[in-house]
Amino acid sequence: MYFDVKNAERTGYQVMLDFEDGSAGGVDLRKYIQEGTVFEKLSDPAYVATMRVEYGTLVWGNGEVDIAPEALYEEATGRPIDYSKKDRAVS
Repeated sequence: MYFDVKNAERTGYQVMLDFEDGSAGGVDLRKYIQEGTVFEKLSDPAYVATMRVEYGTLVWGNGEVDIAPEALYEEATGRPIDYSKKDRAVS
């Protein structure tokens, strides 16, 4: 899909993302750590360093932590995805 992550570059907890539709932007992973649950693992810098792109999204460790590409796209670009449209166009 157009919001799939194609490339990700990390500096500390800041991640710059390139998306399939040519858009780019950044996210701060600390936001996810504050949510708790499975994202608490991201509080370990060594764990954060295991970040990679798989099937269009960011994953860590053995794949047990990931962030949906749709959420990353909306946060990084500031453009919400309109799920009411068949093609999931960006608003």
